[in-house]
Amino acid sequence: MARADEIHDEEVEEKGSRRPNPIDIHVGGRVRFRRMLLGMSQEKLGEALGLTFQQVQKYEKGVNRVGASRLYDLSQVLQVPIQFFYEEAPISIEQGHTQSGAFAERPGETQILEFLNTRDGLELNRAFVRIQDPKTRRAVVDLVRAMAGEDRDAKLG
Repeated sequence: MARADEIHDEEVEEKGSRRPNPIDIHVGGRVRFRRMLLGMSQEKLGEALGLTFQQVQKYEKGVNRVGASRLYDLSQVLQVPIQFFYEEAPISIEQGHTQSGAFAERPGETQILEFLNTRDGLELNRAFVRIQDPKTRRAVVDLVRAMAGEDRDAKLG
């Protein structure tokens, strides 16, 4: 049986933990994704919100929680509905593990979303959508598949 002081220590450690909450990380990631999609710097976003770029960084990493009024301000500056920040969020969190529900993404989609959240992912997508010729687009896809060692007939999902 655990002693009272051991239980208290566990509670203090859990409450005082500096690990960001998974939902805060998700919302921050969506802020970062939209900001990068718009080609906006952390400094410019901070200026629009009356914050320093360091505060924006903390929001994006999930270290600082985004309050309701700040979330509203972010939705206005980033030109998205508030729901955008919660899209594809884990349904519930239990001991650090996400539990999926009816709208959970498939494993391959998680990798795609993580890639799209990177600078390389955004740059690649921006460049790709500017390619007008369908044959050139197909050639780019075939090239990337060949470089990845993937069979040409492999299909999504």
